[in-house]
Amino acid sequence: MEWSNAFKGREQPIIDLFAATFTDSEGAEEGAVIGDLVRHQLTGTPAPDLDVFVAEEEGAIVAGAVFSRLTYDRDDRSVFVLGPVAVVTARQGEGIGQQLLQHALDTLRRKGVEVVVTYGDPAYYSRVGFKPVTESLIPAPYRLQHPEGWLAQSLTEAELTPLMGKARCVEAFNNPVFW
Repeated sequence: MEWSNAFKGREQPIIDLFAATFTDSEGAEEGAVIGDLVRHQLTGTPAPDLDVFVAEEEGAIVAGAVFSRLTYDRDDRSVFVLGPVAVVTARQGEGIGQQLLQHALDTLRRKGVEVVVTYGDPAYYSRVGFKPVTESLIPAPYRLQHPEGWLAQSLTEAELTPLMGKARCVEAFNNPVFW
């Protein structure tokens, strides 16, 4: 397995991975929504606000994870949100997603990212260090439909402390449907 965060020129295969994986698990409508989200993230997010990681095997992309910046108007910490994540359906359950996320988190830590949040299944994301948080600790850009899925971790030695101010996400995520 090879890990990479180079995605320029490979946008379509990455978009296809996400669309197919979410179609398989959630249906065609959700697959289209997530495929469009990833397309918008990859083509419309400024480079400093986006990190994309993929796992490849024999030249094929088998997993992907997208991280985009969250900013807080009264806090200067570097914060990224993870989402979405996908592993080719036939390869799920092999630990590829967890390995990819660990590689991504290590890379982000070295780049100086201080906090990473995600919005998803606590049972899955806890395997790579995410813990449930409240919106009073880390405000979300929109009201969360499932607050129990709001998770975070510090990528520094410091304990998580409240992020201050209004949260703003990248344009691709700037829609309450994702929250």
